[in-house]
Amino acid sequence: MSVSNRNATKIVQSTLVVKTARRTQLVDITHEVARAVSESGIQSGFCYLYVPHTTAGLTINEGDDPEVARDIEATLDRLAPREASYRHAEGNADAHIKSTLVGVSQTVWIEGGRLQLGRWQAIFFCEFDGPRQREVRLKIVPDLPA
Repeated sequence: MSVSNRNATKIVQSTLVVKTARRTQLVDITHEVARAVSESGIQSGFCYLYVPHTTAGLTINEGDDPEVARDIEATLDRLAPREASYRHAEGNADAHIKSTLVGVSQTVWIEGGRLQLGRWQAIFFCEFDGPRQREVRLKIVPDLPA
């Protein structure tokens, strides 16, 4: 993954590049997002994350045990199997459905210059039509002055 930053009057925008290896894959991007927040210098505010893809998504879930991500991948594959009676002719209708189920954005609070995730929480990029190279867009916004 690589990070590119663009400062705009205290609001920081970054793009993470994520390379995936499997058709359905959850990739933990927590450390990259935390690094972007730290480099922004913003002490209190919000980190908005957005995926500009129709066959990918973002979720926050347990990051301590990697088997949780594998269970989520397997369950989504069962809910929307690759081979089914889909009308979409490109062969990736399952990926579009999974993206809709998971969603394409997340918001995380920032306090003390750090992401305020729960003890076991991690941020995952969700690939549903891989392997590919994808983007996650971040906008790090400070709290308004009181």
